Amino acid sequence: MSRSATTKMSGLLLRQLGSRFFSTSSLGPVMREASTFSRPLGMEWGRIPMLEPRKFSNLASSAGKDEEKAAKSPSVAAGKMSGGDEKAIVSYWGVAPPQFTKEDGSPWRWNSFRPWESYKPDLSIDVKKHHEPTNFMDKFAFWTVQALKYPTYLFFQRRHMCHAMLLETVAAVPGMVGGMLLHCKSLRRFEHSGGWIKALLEEAENERMHLMTFVEIAKPQWYERALVFAVQGVFFNAYFLAYLASPKLAHRIVGYLEEEAVNSYTEFLNDLEKGNFEDVPAPAIAIDYWRLPPESTLKDVVTVIRADEAHHRDLNHFASDIQCQGRELREYPAPIGYH
Repeated sequence: MSRSATTKMSGLLLRQLGSRFFSTSSLGPVMREASTFSRPLGMEWGRIPMLEPRKFSNLASSAGKDEEKAAKSPSVAAGKMSGGDEKAIVSYWGVAPPQFTKEDGSPWRWNSFRPWESYKPDLSIDVKKHHEPTNFMDKFAFWTVQALKYPTYLFFQRRHMCHAMLLETVAAVPGMVGGMLLHCKSLRRFEHSGGWIKALLEEAENERMHLMTFVEIAKPQWYERALVFAVQGVFFNAYFLAYLASPKLAHRIVGYLEEEAVNSYTEFLNDLEKGNFEDVPAPAIAIDYWRLPPESTLKDVVTVIRADEAHHRDLNHFASDIQCQGRELREYPAPIGYH
């Protein structure tokens, strides 16, 4: 084959493949000349880049992978959703999320908890139980909670809903702090926790669900949000240091704090029964979370929340009793599965 024929065939090949695998800016004026056939016969052979066939296949496969990755990226997915010209990706990984239904066949509305995480509280639990302080530590914990109780009662008066929202933002802190510190301890010592990490995190999640329920009924004002921000910031750090210093004291404080929560919800129920507070229908999230009847009201919601607080009371007093006897929490199985 003559040199001119070879040059012409090479230019034709590069013209067909250059626009697919190369950009004219990256290959410079030589490729631009070859792709446009401005010099098909006069181009010198040494100026044409020679590419082996396997390099083309590698470039093609890498380009395909790049396109696949780009198609799966959140930005591209969002663009497809907004543009509407192509099928949108249903999730970040391109995998459709599972669809859950309730017992009656209706779709499950909540992403924060699954159907198997809902439950029926034990309403037979003793809501009048009180741990009598016997030693200095118990008395210190008891009077600490009493000192913290009176300012909140003075501020909220009979505004039970606002009081409950502040109470839940504080009550959800100890379980998270205790579970976190026990988790770190378990990692340091290479030992199991006896289920206490999970039990405390369940407590924190349950308290947060109390708050999410009340938010559906009453919207807090800006000053109440500011108060929550300040109180939670102080309480989190104070409880964190208290748990580092003495876990048994920290659990005892929470036990008495939950006792006050039970008393507060009892007063809430009394005002609901007297008609001093409107017994509105229960929000949908509460009906699904506690498996309540569809016709449930706020009174039913407060009743099950009070039962939850009574369980948290017993759990924390139990944890403190274990440690007061010089034992480790992991030596006694934690009550898991009931919030």
